[in-house]
Amino acid sequence: MPPEASIETSYSWVRLVVSITLSTLGCVGLWSLVVALPAVQADFGVGRGGASLPYTLTTLGFMVGGIAVGRLADRFGILPPFIGGTVLMSFGYIITAFAPGLASFAIISGLTIGIGSSASFAPMVADVSLWFDRHRGLAMSFAAAGSYVAGVVWPPFLEHFISSVGWRQTHIGIGIFCLATMLPLALVLRRRPVFHKPAVELASTGNANQAIGLPPNVTHGLLTFAGLCCCVAMSMPQVHLVAWCVDLGYGPARGAEMLSLMLGFGVASRLIFGYVLNRLGGLPTLLLSSTLQAIALALYLPFEGLVSLFVISAVFGLVQGGIVPSYAVIIRELFPAKEAGFRVSLAISTTLAGMALGGWLSGEIYDWTGSYSAALVHGIAWNLVNMAIAYWLLQRRRRGSSAMAVAA
Repeated sequence: MPPEASIETSYSWVRLVVSITLSTLGCVGLWSLVVALPAVQADFGVGRGGASLPYTLTTLGFMVGGIAVGRLADRFGILPPFIGGTVLMSFGYIITAFAPGLASFAIISGLTIGIGSSASFAPMVADVSLWFDRHRGLAMSFAAAGSYVAGVVWPPFLEHFISSVGWRQTHIGIGIFCLATMLPLALVLRRRPVFHKPAVELASTGNANQAIGLPPNVTHGLLTFAGLCCCVAMSMPQVHLVAWCVDLGYGPARGAEMLSLMLGFGVASRLIFGYVLNRLGGLPTLLLSSTLQAIALALYLPFEGLVSLFVISAVFGLVQGGIVPSYAVIIRELFPAKEAGFRVSLAISTTLAGMALGGWLSGEIYDWTGSYSAALVHGIAWNLVNMAIAYWLLQRRRRGSSAMAVAA
């Protein structure tokens, strides 16, 4: 019997490398305003809460933009909306450099940098999934790692230029650099997948209603809520680690080093869990990674020593990297390829809402209690909800698959 045809070609892997590079460049929008926050605060003469507003609006723009770009990618392919997003983001950086006040800076950031840079994350992961079948989990994890690589690569350069020439000139430089590098590189993505080929059709005809026994949109809604829950939990150390280190007397520099270490191990985690996704599939990997994240969060509770926090932060980064790519793989396992752009982008983009909600709630809980211990327990509770949803869906799918096998 001849081996089954595969949709993977050498071009698939070239496209993956280009997608990771574009994601690393374009996801500057997730990190630049974090690095620029102290300089922006000093420039506009506002408090820390006010200076955080541009980041909040940019994150919301990133979430909404990702969903919209995913929908457009389903209709027109990834290249047109990606080019539009890159141009919008780049000009947004240039325009914000001339913002006269905080309000205009925050609004422009959300509408341009946030929405524009969103094309570099979730829609890119969805597009990569259309070019792989045998190594889909691995490829999607690699693609999702681009946002973490951006978090490792961009901040040192941004900090250097902000210190040297100021945040406004740095923003202009980012805009010009992204236009000059991302637009030519994006032309590699101009080829579109061909869905009518038998191998492609076989690899992309997921049916959530059959496999799970629920209406497809109900299944998707549960996965989206699960993504919100896991990232409410994930946000506590990622958003508050630097502030926690300041409270403990270690200073912001040690906190920034811990965060960088966490993100670096997060990149490794994305790659490791790519192999796990290929072997186990989406739902089992989601349950495994979510369980490990809950354990890592619990490790923060009894330890506050500097060395201990460095070790636990590395462990946390290493175990949680499989969560976000799992949603993308699950969507591709359960839904048709023609819906991948919208459904994958919606599932992944909603995790950003979890990060925003969790970061805010953790801060509020800290204000109420004067400690991050309660915030950690709060995060673990959200994590348990995520684990419960993953376990329930996994059991339903296994029972559904067994029933279909018996019927056949």
